[in-house]
Amino acid sequence: MLDHLTDRLRFLGAFLAHPRQVGAVLPTSATAVRAMLDPADVSGAELVVELGAGTGAQTQEILARMKPGARLVGFEIDPRLAQLLTERFHDPRVQVVCDSAENLADHLGGAAADVIVSALPYTSLDQRLRQRILDVLPGALAPDGTVVVIQYSPLMLADFRKRFRAVHWRVTPWNVPPAFLFACRGPISG
Repeated sequence: MLDHLTDRLRFLGAFLAHPRQVGAVLPTSATAVRAMLDPADVSGAELVVELGAGTGAQTQEILARMKPGARLVGFEIDPRLAQLLTERFHDPRVQVVCDSAENLADHLGGAAADVIVSALPYTSLDQRLRQRILDVLPGALAPDGTVVVIQYSPLMLADFRKRFRAVHWRVTPWNVPPAFLFACRGPISG
């Protein structure tokens, strides 16, 4: 079980240390996480990738939906949060990677993800880094896979539409601040 107060403090600390890298002052609410994951077939996935795993708010729900024998590769660039995730999730399906999401392909061993879950703060990232991360997503996704993304503005819609044939979005008010949820399918190869 996650310690919500401690996690909020850890998340806030990570935000204060690296605001552009973290992008939010609080972890995503459980309601928003569930709504974000609903459009993706996590239960049928063999490989799920999580970008911006933070304190594990998404990780916990992903694992609850995953089947035995599936694999979750969680990326977290903050070493302290990556260590927390490693200590918290003693599940053989989980691999925590402390690296930038732009290096995603280096950690998948040639496999394509059935689901990519992203909580990265794209609009806060340096533009060149943001483009490098966005550009690796279509190639890391299986042809019938889904990328689900949570953001705090609709500004990324055009970027997603450049890389995926179908992009659906909605707003969930049950998060602080309200969140925009995107589901992207049909990767367009470069």
